[in-house]
Amino acid sequence: MDLLKGLKPYHLDVLKEIGNIGAAHAATALSQLLNKKIDMNVPSVRLVSFHDLPEQLGEADAKVAAIFLRVEGDAPGSMFFIAQIEGSERLVKHVTKRAEFQLDTPPYDEMGISAFLEVGNILAGSYLSSLADFTKLSFYPSVPEVSVDMAGAILSYGLLPLSQVGDYAIVIDTMIRERLRTNKLKRPISSFT
Repeated sequence: MDLLKGLKPYHLDVLKEIGNIGAAHAATALSQLLNKKIDMNVPSVRLVSFHDLPEQLGEADAKVAAIFLRVEGDAPGSMFFIAQIEGSERLVKHVTKRAEFQLDTPPYDEMGISAFLEVGNILAGSYLSSLADFTKLSFYPSVPEVSVDMAGAILSYGLLPLSQVGDYAIVIDTMIRERLRTNKLKRPISSFT
């Protein structure tokens, strides 16, 4: 905790640039996967207490679809791919060509969930690979898990082991969006935390 509280603004700027590189690689992978133009915002980087973390996604009780994985190695942590239900459904429908896919009520279509998991795995892999190349650190992601639940519940589950060694998290948050032909942006597809 003392280490994180000692972060200076320039440390956060370095993390922002590292996050920007990782997110750009993930956005490129998504663009190639969907064969669509993808835009992303410049990541924000902030130090947030675990208690306040669920509110970073807006409403902690908002239902979302998420891919979660733990990262071991030189800089252990947790990684989330979190998307609004509507964006998740749109993404899976595009990838699978299954117009009936929905995330409103279980049971969910196994092929659709598998496709969503694979998209999250590809994005996380692209992100971590570019971070490893840039930082020369080793990252070992766990097998990803999928969840459709309240944002606060998903974050709490993912951060529980980390809360035993500290009270704060470094959040590198990036919004990735599909670009419309008129260059207006649709609703966000995903968020990395």
